[in-house]
Amino acid sequence: MDLLTGFTTILVVIACGSGLAHAGILDARSQRTLGEVAFFVASPALMVVTISGMHLEGAARNLVASATSLGLCFAAYAAIARLRWHQRLGEVLIGSLAASYVNAGNLGIAIAAYVVGDIAVVVPTLLVQMLVVQPLALVALDHTGQGAGGGTRIARRLLTNPLTLAAVVGLVLATTGWRLPTLVDQPLQLLAGAAIPLMLLSYGAALRLSPMPGRAGRNREVATITVLKLVVMPVVAWLVATALGLHGTVLLGVVLTAALPTAQNIFLHATRYRVGEDVARESILVTTLLSLPVALLLALLLA
Repeated sequence: MDLLTGFTTILVVIACGSGLAHAGILDARSQRTLGEVAFFVASPALMVVTISGMHLEGAARNLVASATSLGLCFAAYAAIARLRWHQRLGEVLIGSLAASYVNAGNLGIAIAAYVVGDIAVVVPTLLVQMLVVQPLALVALDHTGQGAGGGTRIARRLLTNPLTLAAVVGLVLATTGWRLPTLVDQPLQLLAGAAIPLMLLSYGAALRLSPMPGRAGRNREVATITVLKLVVMPVVAWLVATALGLHGTVLLGVVLTAALPTAQNIFLHATRYRVGEDVARESILVTTLLSLPVALLLALLLA
């Protein structure tokens, strides 16, 4: 029931965004504005608040299993898209992220709390994504937009990226045990609460303002992403985690995290860099809808 509640909550907020777009309250410009506010303000606050409050001890085996499943699916999609479909680097990157980058920042935390009973199981995936995968992907996306010879500009973008900086700040706070002053922490808490609604409303509006799934001509990409995301990734996570001796709720948490749908912020990046938007939008929708029965099955098998 808790798992169903978590997914239903997300879908309801997405539906609100679609309804606002249908009523004309949100248009394409305001939809992008919501995404920009989430990217530059609310999501960084959420990263600081979330990561700083987590316990990082004893997560090495979880991290190996999570990183392996993520890396394999990322590489598999990249190989198919580049070598078989001959896509441009930007499209390959967005598709690879959609096939491997899970919704750990909000849905993952909720499922870890409500279903597994331990938020710590999602921390390794969250940190790998925020501190390794996302910064490298953003550097590559910047490179595709700026062209060769923009090394200094790319480095500056990486060092000033709000999400990356927020993840680093959160990690420093978590490892040192430091606490932010109340005067800083309270505004961050308030802004963090806006991140997920802003992302989901922006995404819901985009669904209404864009072609229906299947009409954008990206069916092969979305199908490939869905299989990698909801079948291959949790199976690999289970195999690696089992081989490393994980069991019980930790094993359940690792596998459920791997089976989470594609994160909404992949659409945020696609929108910001104006590449792969159709693939990101449709894969998020399809994996979000299909991940519920997959997650329920995994919970029954591993609980």
